[in-house]
Amino acid sequence: MPGTFAPSDYFPVALTFLFAALIGLGALIVGTLLRPRRPYTQKLLPYESGNPPVGEPRYKFSVKFYIIAMLFVVFDVEAVFLYPWAVAYDKLGLFGFVEMMLFIFILLIGYIYVWKKGAFDWE
Repeated sequence: MPGTFAPSDYFPVALTFLFAALIGLGALIVGTLLRPRRPYTQKLLPYESGNPPVGEPRYKFSVKFYIIAMLFVVFDVEAVFLYPWAVAYDKLGLFGFVEMMLFIFILLIGYIYVWKKGAFDWE
């Protein structure tokens, strides 16, 4: 009936979310109350590797690191699409082959573009 919507079907979902939130908050509270608190100077240093920190902890990285990382992620994620295609190659037929060649061609164009822009040069 219109106007009498009762979200009773969603009650188990809401109860699950509430239960999960209570467990998470409870774990944080119990951990805060029970864990040992023994801070000392060596432990409060930014690095616990045993090496004394030298210089300023923040310095600028070259943008090239980020560009290479993004390009790696883009081309790596795109390469993941080749695996399902290879598994289902027999079932896809000529249409699947043409589509994958088009996909690889677009990737190749992107690769050539970033190569010509100098994204792979470390100078």
